[in-house]
Amino acid sequence: MRRTLLALTLCLPLAALAAGGSTDKINGDVSVGSGQHAGDVGTVNGDVHIASHASVRKASTVNGDVELAGQAQAGELDTVNGAIHLGDGARVEGQVEAVNGAIRLAPGAEAGGHVSNVNGTIELDRAHAAAGLETVSGDITVGAGSHVEGGILVDQPHHGWFHTENTRKPVIVIGPHAVVQGTLAFHRPVVLKVSDSAQIGPVQGATVEKFSGAAP
Repeated sequence: MRRTLLALTLCLPLAALAAGGSTDKINGDVSVGSGQHAGDVGTVNGDVHIASHASVRKASTVNGDVELAGQAQAGELDTVNGAIHLGDGARVEGQVEAVNGAIRLAPGAEAGGHVSNVNGTIELDRAHAAAGLETVSGDITVGAGSHVEGGILVDQPHHGWFHTENTRKPVIVIGPHAVVQGTLAFHRPVVLKVSDSAQIGPVQGATVEKFSGAAP
């Protein structure tokens, strides 16, 4: 998976993040309350909840979901075997990464770093991803009015930890008035559907299927 992060313009309160304490837990959920600041928070076999207007340096879990509520902020989010959800107006400075899990950015949400998974959907709903989207076997929907910089990569399955036997074609949808800057590169067969009002960069490895209206 690519790890390179683009220069970031999001202005997180990093001093406040550094001042907060860190939390590690096994077999249980971890929560950061509304308006609170924390350092690294993580768990195994549990979910991580970051409440509205709270901020953390990093939130991670294994076998659980990560939720960044509306207007909350984080430096980095990751999970193995779980989903990641960014609420309305939530902001992440660095990468957003899920292995075997869906990623969703709600309206107004911003991800400053790379957004990637291996399996599971990636969905942007009037959201902004500043450093590209990547998957191996998941579907990607860049919803109406969303903006992606850094392009899109659908990588081929690899042997090892990220290996998958899934031969289904991922479905990539670029919605009305969405913008994808950078190359859309496909290293395996995909179905690529692009709104006739969307703007996209060069396409490698796929044929564009145009559609009109709100959805294909």
